[in-house]
Amino acid sequence: MYEGDVLAGNWRRPGKGKIPKVPAELDLVVEDADSGFCGAVVACDKEAVTLEDRFGKRRLFPLAPAAFLLEGRPVTLVRPAAAAAAASAAAGPRRSASGSIAVEGLRARVAKESRIYVEGVHDAALVEKIWGHDLRVEGVVVEYLEGVDDLPAIVAEFAPEPGRRLGVLVDHLVPGSKESRIAARITSPHVLVVGHPYIDIWQAVKPSVLRIPGWPDVPRGVPWKEGVLAALGWRMEPADAWRRILGAVSSYTDLEPELLGRVEELIDFVTEAS
Repeated sequence: MYEGDVLAGNWRRPGKGKIPKVPAELDLVVEDADSGFCGAVVACDKEAVTLEDRFGKRRLFPLAPAAFLLEGRPVTLVRPAAAAAAASAAAGPRRSASGSIAVEGLRARVAKESRIYVEGVHDAALVEKIWGHDLRVEGVVVEYLEGVDDLPAIVAEFAPEPGRRLGVLVDHLVPGSKESRIAARITSPHVLVVGHPYIDIWQAVKPSVLRIPGWPDVPRGVPWKEGVLAALGWRMEPADAWRRILGAVSSYTDLEPELLGRVEELIDFVTEAS
């Protein structure tokens, strides 16, 4: 169907030919090369295009650097020039990936002393993709830890106080877990530790987004990510699997509410006047 493997990662290399730019006109049918989502263009602004598949499901994709396939060939979608201003006005205020009203012409601001800590680099990448705009508006920095075993010492080193708050997002924060016992040791009123019930942040992505029936159960004693890859038949390294998962996420609607609520809670906490 395709001339070679357009997802192999080398089709953008010099010498492969310039990828044509195609206006994202209404009803143009394209496929997102990373996620495989195929649909017709139903809306487009200067940063993103919305596709609707044959089942009526809609997904939002950034115009750049996203890669699309048109009749099996790679293309770059661009916003149609005609009636762009009128379409923008009719659509109302632009929304960020988190669903909040986007701030146009946003300029970098000095970061607050307050911080949000997450467990790992995957958590940080997902938070940035969905809430990055909101965090830059508020001047909040997200940093990642290598697990939470040393959380009490990390909190002590951070030295929280009024105006210098710390929010912590923990994986697998359920009653009786190791994580819940560690979180219970944090008593500062200037620190908020919340968590989601998932073993890993991967599970916070809705299975339907990845076209899988559900996240598989992994037997005890088997490394979770490796067990998931084996059960799903994904023959790739965890890092490659994460790129596939993250690439399929485009807005808050692709995530489970158990994660959405906790991140919003942390952002509110660290930006609230104390």
